[in-house]
Amino acid sequence: MALSALLVTLWCSVLLPGLMLLVAARLWEVYSVRGRDPDCPRPLPPGSMGLPFIGETLQLLLQRRRFLRVKRQRYGNIYRTHLFGSPTVRVTGAENVRQILLGEHKLVSVRWPASVRAILGADTLSNVHGEQHKTKKRAILRAFSREALESYIPVIQEEVGAAVQQWLLRDGVLVYVEVKRLMFRVAMRILLGFRTEQIRTDQTQLLEAFEEMIRNLFSLPIDLPFSGLYRGLKARNFIHSKIEENIRKKVQDSDSDSDSLHRDALQLLIDSSRNTGEPLNMQAIKESATELLFGGHETTASSATSLVMFLGLNPEVVARVRQEVTDTGVELKSLTLEALERLKYTSCVIKETLRINPPVPGGFRVALRTFDLNGYQIPKGWNVIYSICDTHDVAEIFPRKEEFRPERFLTNPSSDSSRFQYIPFGGGSRMCVGKEFAKVLLKVFLVEVISRCDWTLLNGPPTMKTGPTVYPVDNLPTKFTSYVQREP
Repeated sequence: MALSALLVTLWCSVLLPGLMLLVAARLWEVYSVRGRDPDCPRPLPPGSMGLPFIGETLQLLLQRRRFLRVKRQRYGNIYRTHLFGSPTVRVTGAENVRQILLGEHKLVSVRWPASVRAILGADTLSNVHGEQHKTKKRAILRAFSREALESYIPVIQEEVGAAVQQWLLRDGVLVYVEVKRLMFRVAMRILLGFRTEQIRTDQTQLLEAFEEMIRNLFSLPIDLPFSGLYRGLKARNFIHSKIEENIRKKVQDSDSDSDSLHRDALQLLIDSSRNTGEPLNMQAIKESATELLFGGHETTASSATSLVMFLGLNPEVVARVRQEVTDTGVELKSLTLEALERLKYTSCVIKETLRINPPVPGGFRVALRTFDLNGYQIPKGWNVIYSICDTHDVAEIFPRKEEFRPERFLTNPSSDSSRFQYIPFGGGSRMCVGKEFAKVLLKVFLVEVISRCDWTLLNGPPTMKTGPTVYPVDNLPTKFTSYVQREP
């Protein structure tokens, strides 16, 4: 009798729920691939759709790069999954990525996850299409013209110099934390035109809100109190309130004396909006400004931190950069774009950093129609993620790809067949509009730091994580000391 009761208890408490879970998972697998096009003879990509409703989103958010690595090893360069509420195909490899990036408006269209669209907004450059995208892109590109980039160099030098001076006074610095603050100040001044006194007053609150927004940018699309999306939207609203204050000040200043205005990216967006003859779309400009802040701060902070890390692990590269600065006669006191362009090896150091640690791991699209990708069908309406980091990992043009070897870019020829094997800024019509700004910012940062400092990584090589950009989990604790140039 006791045995029978035990068996009934075991069946009700363990076996039956387990069986129901297996059945639910199987039904979910069948349900979630319902979008398969019966008119297409090609099979769906291999893969799994994860748990009911949430798919494999939690696994991705918790494991990040490990999740992606295991998936690629198990299923190859094209596989299916279910992320952020949608059936998704993840794509790796130059030829596969080429088809996605060049298929804009024909095969695919940009569509970020619902949480990203909700937080950043529908009127951002990364979310708009057609003529609206072209108009907004033209306005922003004016802020990254050669003349504009030249004018930004003294501001970047001023901010980097002030930061480095503080680092030298301390026993240890959490590089990622400090570089985020640095790049935030640079972006606020250069891209959004905030005055120095405004930044001093609002920086702490703004940066905390911005980091809260970024932490929850990729989250389940559930807007309930204490959910990730709820926290992200609350932080976004605070950022918008501060940006709106600055927009109203700019509009007031432009009404009184338009000739004296510095045309930062935010000012150009305001000008573009007013030139349409329509009432000023405050919400659209706030959304675009927030997107600029993300692109101009979060991604460059990731890359600058990776630069410090890789050079801290490779002192011979630091010596070679210093030698190039000396040999080319670059003067810090009169740094120009022309002088920066002479630093060929230094450019290679940045390229190699972006190869190994691209700050943004990939991009999101949605299939406009069912199409064939390397023997698999990509059903209409499914999300498509092209992977930047994985594509770099499998690129055939980079021998010994696990090694940090900047010189590979001195001799590696650029050709049409190889251009999609290296895509740190994406590609096609959606290529990052701020890539030239990022290159100048990173090069000025690198030249300033190597000219002023030696440094030692206190924890050695860190573990890297993605969330949503690449960063060291220990924030890269580092000791900086003054660099004393020795007589030849």
